[in-house]
Amino acid sequence: MGATLGSAHDMGREHRILAGLAGTDVPAPAPVALCEDEEVLGAVFYVMDLVDGEVLRDEDDVERHFDEAGRRRVGEALVDTLADLHAVDFEAAGLGELGKRDGYAERQLKRWQRQWEGSKTRELPVMDETHALLSARVPPQRDTAIVHGDYRLDNVIVAPSGDIAAVVDWELCTLGDPLADLGLLMVYWAEQSDEVVPLTRSPTLAPGFPSREQLAARYAERSGRDVTALDFFVALGYWKLAAILEGVFARYSAGAYGKTNDDFESFGKVVEQLAGAARDAATRLE
Repeated sequence: MGATLGSAHDMGREHRILAGLAGTDVPAPAPVALCEDEEVLGAVFYVMDLVDGEVLRDEDDVERHFDEAGRRRVGEALVDTLADLHAVDFEAAGLGELGKRDGYAERQLKRWQRQWEGSKTRELPVMDETHALLSARVPPQRDTAIVHGDYRLDNVIVAPSGDIAAVVDWELCTLGDPLADLGLLMVYWAEQSDEVVPLTRSPTLAPGFPSREQLAARYAERSGRDVTALDFFVALGYWKLAAILEGVFARYSAGAYGKTNDDFESFGKVVEQLAGAARDAATRLE
């Protein structure tokens, strides 16, 4: 079994999400118990089932465990699982109060703009420019679903077969536009030809994975959803990730992570690259 510790609100919320997903087609660790007595471990915590499998964090992990055919299977299973998550009847799962249903993109733009303003280490006008571009181009929200909020390959546990054994890290989960998850997955889905790689290393840089276009097409087929607004959510994903990583860089710069680390040192430059990619994507929107 595994345990997760945190604030009472966050732990109770994540436990509720996992309990709601139990019995659906979404592979998630089964929650065992929630302990709200902080005297036990010093914080509220919950216990969940231990899931066997691999977390693929970089190319080396991928190459150790899967050949190129296996990598294609992993990519397809990842997007199939996302479609299954978005197909969950959140009312029947007891998750109808997980978040507001409408205006998801607008709320994301407001939330992460506040985050940017509160954590930025220098002026970066491209972030404000992109915020304005995206705010003026928000597409109508056609659907509401459970949104994971940080869906990517290293936030799942992969079985030896290439199937997804469990989706983890549910702290950003809410209700909203399902295309937001797909757009952010496209941002994280690094390809060899990319000029911008969101993190210092990416598992999908190993050869054999499906392309972004193939993943989007498979999601559309599997989910039956119209994905014509996907480009907006890709632009939003780049911009949101820039704001998140600026927060990491700010904490690193303030000494929160101890001695110098080359990965953290590079985050400042990566933020600038992501901000530029977000602006470029936003300017291509009609």
